[in-house]
Amino acid sequence: MPQDKQVEADLKLTIFDIILLATAAFFAGITNSIAGGGSFLTFPALVFTGVPTIAANATSAVAVFPGYLSGALGFLKELREFPIRQLIVLLGLSLLGGVLGSLLLLVTPASVFSAVVPWLLGFATFVFALGNRISAWAERNVKAEGFTGNFATLLVCVYGGYFNGGLGIVLLALFSALGMRDINLMNGLKNGMSFVLSGASVVTFALAGIVYWPQAILMMVAATIGGYSGAIVARRLSASAVRAIVVCIGVAMTIVFAIRDA
Repeated sequence: MPQDKQVEADLKLTIFDIILLATAAFFAGITNSIAGGGSFLTFPALVFTGVPTIAANATSAVAVFPGYLSGALGFLKELREFPIRQLIVLLGLSLLGGVLGSLLLLVTPASVFSAVVPWLLGFATFVFALGNRISAWAERNVKAEGFTGNFATLLVCVYGGYFNGGLGIVLLALFSALGMRDINLMNGLKNGMSFVLSGASVVTFALAGIVYWPQAILMMVAATIGGYSGAIVARRLSASAVRAIVVCIGVAMTIVFAIRDA
């Protein structure tokens, strides 16, 4: 029996685990619907309840996966007006990148992934905190066209398949470099590509048998409820306030994992 499967067989969810995972996923759904960054909650929660880091990353990807589709459908009008050939290329690169990134995760030794987790969290927190500035800088200074643009897109999607944190912000910066300016279209593409990319990753992780399904299903339900609740929260908190909270969580989790693996 693979090591992760043996751990899964021995891992029993306690009432505390259920409450922690459901709460983390619920608030992840809220933050994803307003500002993004839900993986800063779901991934650490899974690790803290005993799920190995690589399996936690895979299970977290499954937990937040359904929300991307509804997000993409919200911008269906803009997506329909986007050139179909270019859309197929972007979605194809998302599919390829998702598979490559998830396969890269599967061949990464657990000790190596645990060591790079603080760096991945730190990078994701950085791009999340400076997302608007990064997009503005890319718009002014980076012009990605043709092969260069497709290669950059593939690299971003591989990152997303490997570690989902901060993916939305990186995609928005990429779109700015590709010359896009319509924020609604950019958000629609971001969600659509994230859905395809995450779908490829989820299938790969599921076939590899590293997804902890009881945790994943519990968190999917809680995240979906949180996503619907996001509209209520949005009326009371601005996106900038939610973003500030997520950044604080990201910084805290980066420090915790750095100390944990020191």
